[in-house]
Amino acid sequence: MSKLTIDSISKYYRNHVALNNVSFDVNSQRIFGLLGPNGAGKTSLIRIINQITIADEGSILIDGEKLNIDHIEKIGYLPEERGLYKKMKVGEQAIYLAQLKGLSRAEAIKRLKYWFDKFELSGWWDKKVEELSKGMAQKVQFITTVLHEPELLILDEPFSGFDPINTNLIKKEILELRDKGSTVILSTHNMNSVEEICDDIVLIDNAKIMLEGEVSKLKDRFKPNEFELTFRGNLIGFTNELWTDFELVETHKTNDLIRANIKLLNNKNLNDLLKIALNHLEVHEVKEIIPSMNEIFISVVEQKSEKTELISKEK
Repeated sequence: MSKLTIDSISKYYRNHVALNNVSFDVNSQRIFGLLGPNGAGKTSLIRIINQITIADEGSILIDGEKLNIDHIEKIGYLPEERGLYKKMKVGEQAIYLAQLKGLSRAEAIKRLKYWFDKFELSGWWDKKVEELSKGMAQKVQFITTVLHEPELLILDEPFSGFDPINTNLIKKEILELRDKGSTVILSTHNMNSVEEICDDIVLIDNAKIMLEGEVSKLKDRFKPNEFELTFRGNLIGFTNELWTDFELVETHKTNDLIRANIKLLNNKNLNDLLKIALNHLEVHEVKEIIPSMNEIFISVVEQKSEKTELISKEK
């Protein structure tokens, strides 16, 4: 698969607009973060891609071809709502789900044995699903989602129910699947995971796209032009010389070291700041402040809420 194109998708319910003219591209062999607050429209879009529901307006293309029933076998979908048959044995349940994806029983068993060994689940093959912990059940569902080697993987909150060790295991597998050729759409509220493994993101809020792009470029775009200096020396003399070209945002003192966040103003650069600092201080470390994806997410959503509130007051 080279590209998934979401073209002007809208979805309406009786008293609710779930998606409003949403458009973006998911390029091949990328991990694409689909982000947004609860109720933003993410699940509606995922259901449309999986052909569970249909869009009221717009279209979805896979490699330039309009989405159709034949594309289902190319897609692996792990829904947020978990569903395994509790009374079935784990192995038989996994075989059954694999056969639904088009695998023969023999091929399903072969692939499942590999994945069960990899995820340390072999001892649970003949046990009932109801005996699994939440995390183990989640592993089984992840395995059955990727077993048929889909070109497009859609993972909705895939880290739910996992401890940090198993979360890292799943992250590693997602990265490996991308490197082997899969394109991954990851819907999650876990911003640390977005930061660690996503190549691109789109942020949807109130049915519309608020932000999209490469993670690295977005982090660069939202940088506050602020640096953290760690130093010893005369803080008062240093801050007096900052004048109007710099803003002292905050300071912290640990033993005899001071850590200060300083914002650059009026097109000043780091060298300008260091010239002043070295006249007064013994500088130990300089670090640029880079916003986290969580901070960017909150900033964009809150700014949108403030604008909406202001417009409402003006009316």
